[in-house]
Amino acid sequence: MPSPISRLLPLLLTGLGLFSVASVPKTAEPRTRTFNFEYTATVPAQAAGVKEVDLWLPVPHNDKSQDIRDLKITAPVAYEVKTSSYGNQVLHVHATGAALQGFTVSMKLQATRREHLNPTLAGQPVSRKDLAPADPNMKRWLAPDSLVPLDPKIRLWSQEVIAKANAKTDLEKAKAIYEHVVSTVTYDKTGQGWGRGDIYYACDARRGNCTDFHAVFIGYCRAAGIPARFSIGFPLPPERGTAEVKGYHCWAEFYTKETGWVPVDASEAAKNPAKRAYFFGAHDENRLEFTRGRDLVLAPRQHSGALNYFIYPYAEADGQPVSGLQQQFRVQDLAKK
Repeated sequence: MPSPISRLLPLLLTGLGLFSVASVPKTAEPRTRTFNFEYTATVPAQAAGVKEVDLWLPVPHNDKSQDIRDLKITAPVAYEVKTSSYGNQVLHVHATGAALQGFTVSMKLQATRREHLNPTLAGQPVSRKDLAPADPNMKRWLAPDSLVPLDPKIRLWSQEVIAKANAKTDLEKAKAIYEHVVSTVTYDKTGQGWGRGDIYYACDARRGNCTDFHAVFIGYCRAAGIPARFSIGFPLPPERGTAEVKGYHCWAEFYTKETGWVPVDASEAAKNPAKRAYFFGAHDENRLEFTRGRDLVLAPRQHSGALNYFIYPYAEADGQPVSGLQQQFRVQDLAKK
């Protein structure tokens, strides 16, 4: 039987202006999208004297929002798929000999992506058991990242946003932070500094891409004691068909005991104000997630420091980072049966 909280929360949120039933209809079934995806990476020829090259590619994982099938990898040398931190899947290729003159690795797969709707915010009856965290890394999602510190200044800025909104519950606080980020940060990829997810850059410049938007959102949430996690993958064009995907996209989730994990996409909300309410509590089906978390250690462990985030190919030659990698990403939608 639904708990009183699960029955009353949507009504309370509506009254507080934190939730609109119209934005995520009660009876709406999550939209789905099934497609083929191809990820290709090319390592250039290495200088004379190089003995070995290691290449890592992210591999998308199965979860409640996506199913991955028919993974096919083509490589001229031995490879392995291993699990690294936070359950991320990693393709590792080790090259020696003739492959050091340059090689290409292709990863093809079929995926079904489902619209991710938080059931409580969507007005669905949810039991406490359904909201139990299935994530063993909850403490990590309260900790700082290298470019998202939780120092006194960040904590102060977070509290100022929360106090201005007179937010009391964790859900209200996260909503206030979301509205603040969407209202004060502009999606703008001009100049330098954007794209690293540096919270101080984003708070100073007040512009950037998805990593910058979600650095502020995640940092302010964590500073307020609200677990928040980062995910990165690829956006899919809304139009169905075949297309090249030019670059990555990232998004976020936060957790409260009353709602479980709540999906958020602040940068898409800023780009599309008509969907501002929707993207607090939903991720659309036009995306494919590859990696969760930041400051990542791969498997097997890379020689360099932790990666800020992991979506593009990463390689090392005799333990040193390789430049000049090339990559291409393509999507092909499949007709519904």
